Amino acid sequence: MGSALLATLRLKSEVDTAIRDTLDKVLVLRFGRAIDAACLHLDDILARSSWDISKFATVALVDMDSEEIQVYIDYFDITLVPATIFFFNAHHMKMDSGTPDHTKWIGSFSSKQDFIDVVEAIFRGAMKGKLIVSCPLPPERIPRFQLLFKDV
Repeated sequence: MGSALLATLRLKSEVDTAIRDTLDKVLVLRFGRAIDAACLHLDDILARSSWDISKFATVALVDMDSEEIQVYIDYFDITLVPATIFFFNAHHMKMDSGTPDHTKWIGSFSSKQDFIDVVEAIFRGAMKGKLIVSCPLPPERIPRFQLLFKDV
């Protein structure tokens, strides 16, 4: 699939370096597993989009099965995959997409253009100094997950 075209980060130091050293571009980190069907679908979209967004964004895949990456999985509370997290100049960028979680995009994107639109919105907001931006996609194209809480 497309994931062969994108860098895969397996060590905490690799993720740290990517976050710290990606300047004046959006860093897109896809947390997931290469064997998961939803991750493969998203990887294909990311790989096909990477050239189109290369002037203002960089994409990398993060292998969730790596033991060193668990600190990020715990920090960002990643329980559903794929989860996509955005950074700009080492700042975590959030997106208000009408879901309870603004810290990450959970699930895949409907199309290549949807992904490009989201990254472009994050880039434009970041260039204006914002740390949270509004999602440019219509609500019907935003993945929804029913969050279940035990004993609540």
